[in-house]
Amino acid sequence: MRRVLVANRGEIAVRIIRACHEEGLEAVAVYSEADRLSPHVRLADAAVGIGPAPAAESYLHIERLLDAAARSGADGVHPGYGFLSERATFAEAVERAGLVFVGPPAAAIRAMGEKTAARRRMQEAGVPLVPGTTESVADPAAAARAARDIGYPVMIKAVAGGGGRGMRVAGSEDELKLLFRQASSEARSAFGDGTLYLEKLIDRPRHVEVQVLADRQGQTLHLGERECSVQRRHQKVIEESPSPAVTPELRRAMGEAAVRAARAVGYVSAGTVEFLLAPDGGFYFLEMNTRIQVEHPVTEMVYGVDLVREQLRIANGLPTSLDPAALRSRGHAIECRITSEDPFQGFVPATGRIEFLRVPAGPGVRWDAGVEQGSEVGLFYDPLLAKLIVWGETREQAIRRMERALDELVIVGVQTIQPLHRRVLVEPEFRSGRLDIGYLERHGAELFLPTVDPDEAELAAVAVALAEYEARQVPSSAASAPTGQGRAASHWLRAARQEGLR
Repeated sequence: MRRVLVANRGEIAVRIIRACHEEGLEAVAVYSEADRLSPHVRLADAAVGIGPAPAAESYLHIERLLDAAARSGADGVHPGYGFLSERATFAEAVERAGLVFVGPPAAAIRAMGEKTAARRRMQEAGVPLVPGTTESVADPAAAARAARDIGYPVMIKAVAGGGGRGMRVAGSEDELKLLFRQASSEARSAFGDGTLYLEKLIDRPRHVEVQVLADRQGQTLHLGERECSVQRRHQKVIEESPSPAVTPELRRAMGEAAVRAARAVGYVSAGTVEFLLAPDGGFYFLEMNTRIQVEHPVTEMVYGVDLVREQLRIANGLPTSLDPAALRSRGHAIECRITSEDPFQGFVPATGRIEFLRVPAGPGVRWDAGVEQGSEVGLFYDPLLAKLIVWGETREQAIRRMERALDELVIVGVQTIQPLHRRVLVEPEFRSGRLDIGYLERHGAELFLPTVDPDEAELAAVAVALAEYEARQVPSSAASAPTGQGRAASHWLRAARQEGLR
């Protein structure tokens, strides 16, 4: 494999292209009409247009992606994350076209993608499971019978699901029968499959995942865990490594279970085994993500590795360059996902043009982005713009470094989730590491309501006074225009709004 088609966009496409170049490989970008001016297009050695903006007509269109590979002379395909990355049919199509798929075998993707089958495999491999069904439940009556054995409350989950879609919590039989049909309908709409299964609801668990890496020579290893409990509607917001709740003994047990899980399906490449960690220290298999994760940089920072380059090496038939005996984690890393959403308005998606961008820098700071100053942000794709990652000798140092980096980061023109990150970092429970998957819901009142810092209020007042003074200096015809008409809002005003000032 000498030339890799990157079947993705945004920050992960940039990340893969850089890894290809460092590995001595050429990279081919693909782009929709909406992305023709995106950074990943210019960074690649070649770029091929694949259709209109909607993902179904571009990034999810297998035939157009394979045609782009053929036209560009690519002999490998890296799917990144999202889009087609966990579709066994895509991996098979790539291989049928005579290309190398930079990821696991299609059989492994399929084995872990069907949730009840994956639970049966994990049970056989001795991986701890959340109590529940290992077969799908056909209808509300069958679900009610299963729930009586499991015990309420129960989780209703989609067999083909992910990302929280097709998922509901039922606390009684009447509630189960009502929510079962809702979950099935949502799963059918999202995945084309409305089949469901049940799991016992674990009280206030953490979401902890383990990074695994396997080569074709038979070596499978793990690189510690990531804490992913700060999430909203099952979408992660902040990740860190290591988890403040995991002891060396627990890390060893979880790592060994993750390796068993990967071996049980003949896994190759980078992947992630996700667990629920109960308050009593028990951990339970949740699912396996058969791709590179969004949050992989925190593992790279603490282990000093490049997971995407390892993927490329393994796809080329080489063994992983990592020695399990020499792997040691050092320090602490935190990642904040910078998304184009307004946390103070119910996370409504934000659009616009990034008119000004100042990126943080300094020791231990990393910025993985798919946008730049001048980029247009629309509604066609996932709202993730960039990831801000920091490393420190300790968790406290990493938190302080992230605070500093967030203060340096300036994005003008598009509302982002950045102010929420700043609030979470100073919240006492987060600071002390007392986390679970309900953290953001529990603290919503204090984290999501717009507040005005005294210093920010003073800055806004000064900015408004200056704007009024300037307005009085222009001709009367312009000055008489209603507020917001005849002149654009200043960078000062946009920056003030960005921090929650209304």
